[in-house]
This record gives sequence, C-alpha cells and structure tokens, in this order.
Amino acid sequence: MLGICRSVYLTMSCLLLPESEGIMQAFLKGATIQTSRPQKDKVTAGPSGEKKAKAVPWVEKYRPKCVDEVAFQDEVVTVLKKSLEGADLPNLLFYGPPGTGKTSTILAAARELYGPELYRQRVLELNASDERGIQVIREKVKNFAQLTVAGTHPNGKPCPPFKIIILDEADSMTAPAQAALRRTMEKESRSTRFCLICNYISRIIEPLTSRCSKFRFKPLASQIQEERLLEICDKEKLKYTKASIAALVQLSEGDLRKAITFLQSAARLNADKEITDQAIIEIAGVIPSKMIDKLLQICFRGTFEKLEVAVRNMVNEGYAATQILSQLHDCILEKDITDEQKSAIFEKMAVSVFYGLI
Repeated sequence: MLGICRSVYLTMSCLLLPESEGIMQAFLKGATIQTSRPQKDKVTAGPSGEKKAKAVPWVEKYRPKCVDEVAFQDEVVTVLKKSLEGADLPNLLFYGPPGTGKTSTILAAARELYGPELYRQRVLELNASDERGIQVIREKVKNFAQLTVAGTHPNGKPCPPFKIIILDEADSMTAPAQAALRRTMEKESRSTRFCLICNYISRIIEPLTSRCSKFRFKPLASQIQEERLLEICDKEKLKYTKASIAALVQLSEGDLRKAITFLQSAARLNADKEITDQAIIEIAGVIPSKMIDKLLQICFRGTFEKLEVAVRNMVNEGYAATQILSQLHDCILEKDITDEQKSAIFEKMAVSVFYGLI
C-alpha cells in the first residue's frame, strides 16, 4: 500500500508546480500549512448591473399558468372553472398516467384562486412518495390544516376562506397514513381542501376516494403533444426536423413532461445545430429499430449461437434487458405472423420477466 502511495505521489509531483509540490511534501510529513493562493474577489452586481436569467427546466418554464392552458383534459377543466367561478372547491382526486397535467392543473387552479400574494400562505404541496408516513400526516398536514384563514385578500377583495393541501403521488402513502388523513379530512373540512394526485387509484383506500371528486387524466393525444412541442421550439428558437418531433411524440407515449425533457436535453447537446430524430433516440436510451429488426431476423432464421452473440452485443452496448423485451413486444405486434404465434412468443417473454430470467 505504501509503495502505491509513493508511486502516485511521484507521478503527480511531475505535473505540479513547485509551490504545490511543497504543499504535497508537507502534507505527507503531517505538517499543517496554509496556502498562499489569493482568494477570488467576489463580484457584486451594482444597481445598474444586469442580472443573469436563472436557468429553469423547460417543464417548469412552460407549465400552465392558468386552468385554460391545460391541454386535452376538457372535463376536468370545465368542472374546475365552474368551481373557481363560485370560489368553492371540493376535495379532489386526480389519477392517470404520468406527464398528463395532474399537478399542473391543481397548481394553476390554486394560483387563480389566491393570486400571487396568498399562494404561498394558502397552499401546502407535499410529495407523498418521500413523506409518506403517518408522522407527516400528524405533524405537517394536521398542523397546516388546523390553521384558519380569512375570506379576504390584504387589499380587501374577497378570497376563498379555505386552504389547499396537495399530496402528490398519494398512492405511495402507507395505509396507516391514509387512514390518519381520512380523519384529518373530516375534521378540517371547513378550512381546508385536499387534492390527492396518484397514478393508480386502486392503491388509495376507499374511505379517501369516497370523500373526493375523482377525475381521470388521459394520455395526451399525439396532435396535442406536437402542438406544444412546436410552440416550445419556436419560443426557444430551435432548429428541428419533422422526424425529430415525431420521434419525441412516439417515445414519450403520451407523457408530455418526458417529451419536453428529451427536447431540452437534445437542445443542450446540439447547440446551434439541427435536432434530428437520431439525437432524440440516443437521448431516450431507446434501441435503434434496425438492431431490433436484426435480432428478430436471427430469432426467426438464425441459430442459438448467433442469437446469443447478438444479445450479448446489445447488453454490452448498455441497453437494458427490459428495454429490449419492451421493444421486441411492440415490434412483434406489427409482424405478419399468426395470433397463435404471437401469443406463444408473448407467453415466453412474460415467463422470463416474471421469474427474473432477464
């Protein structure tokens, strides 16, 4: 071990400046020294200095600011607008696939209800996947729910006399926490409204679902996604191809948040260059369709040795086995083979996933 340390020291000492070399020698001898490097002067912007714009993720930058901007969820928007007009809101339960606008919708509704002055005071947003235990319900949620609020703004204008607690990913909450939340929801119904957001409504206990108005958020249609992506491209002045937008829509599978994230990553990697569909595929970590087609051809006409080599090559490229099976599934669905053959193939794939053979 001592010999390795000496070798590393000799190698590094050839690259360091004389002053740094002295520091290293003193460190190895156990001495305490102070470096003479001058500290960088702190640059403070004067009153006329321009502040740099903060880098904000595009998902947040282009999040809907009002309920009317929420896309493709007409039923939810209609009901919320009626509730906002009457300044009343029931307990809500939003469920559906990720990236369909559940969190954005309730945040936009809360901003319209309270305005920027009272928003931070009247809205408590928690991610229930991180803070999912009963202790959080007993402390944070209960304490906030017990606070009473006035029915007017600071300027005297009328305001809803209740607060909103948003529990994102509520299906990750434990059963005792959900039971405790039910009791809090009952007791504080006059001063607090709850909005539960989840992907799987079956994981929410019945006493909670029965106390909420349920709204299902649908995966966004391809046309809606394409319109939003083109709008962002125009505002960010990006160079793109039609194939790249089509690739974003296809790979996101109705998840607009995922599509926007892929677009921002591609824009950063291809600065001042045209964003191509190939760049989108590489960022998404998707296996190229040519590789999947080649693998299928080997499955149909090749030998086991060739198939083993092809699979090992794909794994060595860094592609996940689950991703390979997922794309194989989609590709086999479109193949011109009988339904019996497809069902036999899918049965073997399901067994391999279930028993962890991948």
